[in-house]
This record gives sequence, structure tokens and C-alpha cells, in this order.
Amino acid sequence: MTDIDTFAARLTTLTDGRASKPKVKDGIMTLALDVSGLSPDRRDAVAAAIREGALGVPGVTDVRIAFTAERKPLKIIAVASGKGGVGKSTLSANLAVALQRLGHKVGLVDADIYGPSQARLMASEDQKPQARDKRLFPVDSPFGVPMLSMAHLVDPGKALAWRGPMAGNALSQLIDADWGETEILIVDMPPGTGDIQLSMIQKHKPAGALIVSTPQDLALIDATRAVSLFSQAQVPLVGLVENMAGYACPHCGEISDPFGQGGAEAAAAEMGMAFLGRIPLAIDIRRASDAGDPPAAGGGAHAATFAAIARKVADWLAVGRAPVQGIG
Repeated sequence: MTDIDTFAARLTTLTDGRASKPKVKDGIMTLALDVSGLSPDRRDAVAAAIREGALGVPGVTDVRIAFTAERKPLKIIAVASGKGGVGKSTLSANLAVALQRLGHKVGLVDADIYGPSQARLMASEDQKPQARDKRLFPVDSPFGVPMLSMAHLVDPGKALAWRGPMAGNALSQLIDADWGETEILIVDMPPGTGDIQLSMIQKHKPAGALIVSTPQDLALIDATRAVSLFSQAQVPLVGLVENMAGYACPHCGEISDPFGQGGAEAAAAEMGMAFLGRIPLAIDIRRASDAGDPPAAGGGAHAATFAAIARKVADWLAVGRAPVQGIG
């Protein structure tokens, strides 16, 4: 066995089988290293160990490592609404956590460039993403969901006075990050039907769109506009979620409906969409969200509600909805 063969055998153990068979020509060793799912620090550490070992092989004067990655197509789910204030971000965070708890490899993007909130909802405000070759790596949330938000990139409270093209480019930076082994990417869209929505649809081609609305008529009118946008762009509609549906008085337990009742379910039926479920107007959901503790990560009735919606989304993705190619 030659010195190169001996090193090649060591390489398998050193890299957990991620490296190709090394070749040496004119003193230069070349090999490929699969870095799928590795953090930048881990990747650098493995590469440094390879170089150190390779330069110990007689006759090797230089080492060139080609980083490769198996890019699994991401299934992008855009969580959208026609207006703000309907709880879309809270649903996005809890949907991502619930899908992760069901065993799926999920990532989360906060596409609300001007008003990002996912860093607070997912308790990751103090984190900054790493970058390599102009590509971001998501930060880790405490709930096992990798994520990216403009809140991770700008100072807290700083206003972003960007025009549409700049916001669209920022969104692309988040979605085109190195998501590793992530298979489902939940994208929390900004409210409305403007430039960012169009950029998202045209460039990233979501596998589906999930629409969020409260039961009241005004919110449903705006939700219908969001449905129309995605329908015209031929983005499949996963279904409609009714948020803030019913309030249980913490003192007497009586249920009231400050935003109406059943409007979203009726609207879904009228538009031929699936109705995915109701989320109550509950103070403990609000408190948990403000504290960066998504209810879906715990137990109880609220976790079960989000889990039921997550199962419907996962089932929708599993039945004939092809992954979007070329993303990630």
C-alpha cells in the first residue's frame, strides 16, 4: 500500500466518508469534500485536518479541496395574508415548530423585511448568521428550527427605508441561504400583495401558500386578495387558517367572538380551499409569543391545535405536490 493509499484510508475515518479519493499530480493533492449540513466552523475544522494530514504525505506540497454539497430541493410554504395584525407571524413560528416536532426538517424565514418579528417569537434575537462566499448560514433557534430574519442582520429598532428592489434582494439572501438538510421552508410573508410578494413568487416559486385571516369581514376581503394573487401566479393554495377565533374569559370561561365566528371557514368553502383549522384568541398564546416560547413547543390544547394544522400541511405536501427545484 502506497503512502497515498494509507492516507486515503485514514481520510474515510477523518471525514466520516465525506471525502472523495485523493489524487496527487505534480505534488498537488486534490479531493472533494461533501459539506452538506456542516456549519462553517465544522467545515473549516475538517478541511484543516485534511490539509494537515495530506501535507504529511511524502511528495505532497499543496492541498486543494473542492467543497460540494447535496442540494435537496426545498418545499417552500408561503404563509400570507392580505393585511397585517391577523397573527400570521405567530402561526408561521408555531407551524415551523409543530412540523419539526412531527419529525420534519424545517427552516423558517422572516420575509417581513420592514417589520421582522420572528427573532423575538423564536428567542434568537441575540444571534448573528455566519456567511461564506456571500451566502448566509441560518442561526439555530432553541426549538430545533434553523431560521433567518432581517432582525438577525440589523441593529434592534433600526428602520429600513429600502425601496422594493432592495427589499426583494434582501429576501433572496435569506431564502437562498445554505439550509443544509432542511426540506420544508416556512416563509412568513409581509402583509399585502406588493413587491416582496411578487419577487417571492417569481424567483422562488413556492410549493404552496397558506392564507391566514381573522373571522371578520374586512380581514376576509383582504385574505381574498392574497388568494387571488397566488392563484393568478399559479401557486397552489394549501388552505386557510382562521386566527383569533373565539375568546374564553379567564374568569368565567364564557366564550365570546369579538371578531365574529366561522367567517374564514365559510370563505374557504366559497373559494374552494381547504379549511385547516381555528386558533383561539388567547392571552396565553400572546404571552408565550412575546416571551419567545411558541406554544407549539410545549403541551396542552394550543400545542395540539398547531400540531393538527401542521399535520394537514405535511399531508398536503406528501400527496402529489412536487418539490420546487433549484432552490437551496
